[in-house]
Amino acid sequence: MPENQSSSSKSTLLQLSSSDAYQRWRLLKDKIVAHAVVFGGLSIILAIVLIFFYLLYVVFPLLLPAHAEAVNQYSAPEQALGKTVFLSMEEQNEVGVRFTDQAKVIFFNVADGATIRIDPLPIPEGVQITSYAHGGVDKGVIAYGLSDGRALVVKHAYKLSYPNDKRVITPSIQYPLGQEPVVVDNLGQPLIKLAVKLGDKSNTLFAKTADNRLVLTNLSKKESLFDDEVSWERIDSDIDLPSENIEFVLMDKEQRNLYLASRSGELSVIDITDKSKPTAAYKLNVTSQGIQITSMEFLNGDISVLIGDSTGLLSQWTIVRDKQNHYSVQKLRSFKVSDSPLVTINPEQRRKGMLVADTQGVIGIYNSTSEREAIKEKAFNGKPIAVTLSPRANAMLLETEDAKIHFWTVENEHPEVSWSSLWEKVWYESYPEPDYIWQSSAASNDFEPKMSLTPLVFGTLKAAFYSMLVAIPLALFGAIYTGYFMATGMRQYVKPGIEIMGALPTVILGFLAGLWLAPFVEKNLTGIFAMLFVVPVVVMLFAYCWQFMPKTIRNKLPEGWDAILLLPVIVLSCWLAFVISPGIDALFFNGDLRIWMLKELDIGYDQRNTLVVGLAMGFAVIPMVFSIAEDAIFSVPKHLTTGSLALGATPWQTLAKVVILTASPGIFSAVMIGLGRAVGETMIVLMATGNTPVMDLSIFQGLRTLSANIAVEMPEAEVNSTHYRVLFLAALVLFMFTFVVNSVAELIRQNLRQKYSSL
Repeated sequence: MPENQSSSSKSTLLQLSSSDAYQRWRLLKDKIVAHAVVFGGLSIILAIVLIFFYLLYVVFPLLLPAHAEAVNQYSAPEQALGKTVFLSMEEQNEVGVRFTDQAKVIFFNVADGATIRIDPLPIPEGVQITSYAHGGVDKGVIAYGLSDGRALVVKHAYKLSYPNDKRVITPSIQYPLGQEPVVVDNLGQPLIKLAVKLGDKSNTLFAKTADNRLVLTNLSKKESLFDDEVSWERIDSDIDLPSENIEFVLMDKEQRNLYLASRSGELSVIDITDKSKPTAAYKLNVTSQGIQITSMEFLNGDISVLIGDSTGLLSQWTIVRDKQNHYSVQKLRSFKVSDSPLVTINPEQRRKGMLVADTQGVIGIYNSTSEREAIKEKAFNGKPIAVTLSPRANAMLLETEDAKIHFWTVENEHPEVSWSSLWEKVWYESYPEPDYIWQSSAASNDFEPKMSLTPLVFGTLKAAFYSMLVAIPLALFGAIYTGYFMATGMRQYVKPGIEIMGALPTVILGFLAGLWLAPFVEKNLTGIFAMLFVVPVVVMLFAYCWQFMPKTIRNKLPEGWDAILLLPVIVLSCWLAFVISPGIDALFFNGDLRIWMLKELDIGYDQRNTLVVGLAMGFAVIPMVFSIAEDAIFSVPKHLTTGSLALGATPWQTLAKVVILTASPGIFSAVMIGLGRAVGETMIVLMATGNTPVMDLSIFQGLRTLSANIAVEMPEAEVNSTHYRVLFLAALVLFMFTFVVNSVAELIRQNLRQKYSSL
């Protein structure tokens, strides 16, 4: 073989070898990148799934049913010291207390009934106990009415200490009004019905006497400015009201209203704000003919009265003020507990719940706000003598007619949550009618949580709607002009400039919207609306006049640079709208559009409102929608547009029939991504709306969105509390909303791509 042929063969083999190695390396890189893309996609899907399941994990306890479990049963301690008239226990569920009809206080171990301490009460010799009352289950105040017209007021208290790191609970009896009984009836008649409330400065006792008189005694504390001496100022008064049939008496903790009821169902409310002149305020029947009241008690907070009747129905009544400032007693809701009379009602001390029991030993735990039956069980046979819930509502004691005490544990962590409390109208205490309200916390245990997610979802959709109403026309029309009509030289400045807008932090936009834009819009409201008419009219007039300009002038402007001419026109028209707005106000709106709307249309105006949010959040959404839509329009193959023009179609026909249709998947994606941005936006709506969870269609009212609510309240929510979990539920709702919307949008986008891919 010739030498040159041999060298040529070697060179060819070397090239083939080198080419094969290069191809193998390219294939390897392709496989690595393909696997990396797949891994990245699966990782994103996994992350989304994990986020979903974590949210569901936190929310799931809200869905778990409550239950109660019997722990122990034992004989009532020290039965020889009398029958139980009041039963209670302290917060740790370790020490219980039994007040007897022989004026003995027995503290005992809740777990097994072992006696801890016995305290005899200082009842004067020769005086009989004729009535009993408590001053609020959460206050620990008990009053004994006596046969000589006096009452002894006592209080059970517990001291918590940790000697040698071991918890020790020491019970004690206190005498808030002194160890000497307080005179209630100056005539010395036995007190057969009694009510008592103690306050920081004022203490009030009410009694029905044996001779059917209704007497009221108020003791106001007076402290000397010069020493520690304390004196009491006394006010006595009689209530002129038929009292023969009165069997149930209650006094609210504010010592303003007195509730008197007969077994036949007649309820009277007495205004005792002026202790010297009590006046009858309301009188009504709360049961139907033939149905008797069998028990009556306050719900926590003493705003509502719970009434149990002989048919096993539990109803909630409260004083309501309507929109005309008229007061009335209304029934908010009712619960059917059983078919037997309800004999005991024990309210929860920190929530709007209650424990009820009937004559057959059926117990039920209910929550008034959620209208939810948490627990209903046959706990024992027979009629209960006394029933109590622990302060944390996680345990209960029940004493039966056979002097047996039943100790139960209760698991009812989230009774405030139900479908109705989250999504439907609820009639809350002190509200004139059922409504959607979000007000999750307050400083008092008497507070009724209002956790309706409806106003938050409404606010989220409202903010997104108005922001998209601003963003979509500007972004899409801008994208169409930039991607199809604008010259390349001008586009290379316009597109990056608009995209840079998307880099602005939303907290800055929210800050500017709240502190600058909101006052500006309020001051120039008429000018803002005038722009909607003035700007299009001026632009159209300019375009009409431009066609009459000499061709030599029109031809000096290169094709695709027309927008430069419109910039000063738009600025001038905006300025003109604000200039003429005072004249419009004076001519049509009596000088001020806001005041005119309030007087004539009953439309109020809040400075930080939906209009401000729409403008600010629309500005934030525009860059994203514009950029994606413009890319889709600009990427339409040129042969499609040139072919359309070559066939005789005008540029506008080509735009409408070819460009828009071909780019529709991208345009639709831009809109949906912008909607997702608007729904999830937090800082702008947080700073520019006033953050008020109201349901009002008016564009001039504020709102609160799901995301803003989570941002505001999550740092203050107690971990694993109902409030905490409901906030996670709000996050889950937001997550599911965006997931469903994006999934549907993707299906539509794929359909559009398949439909117009043949163009």
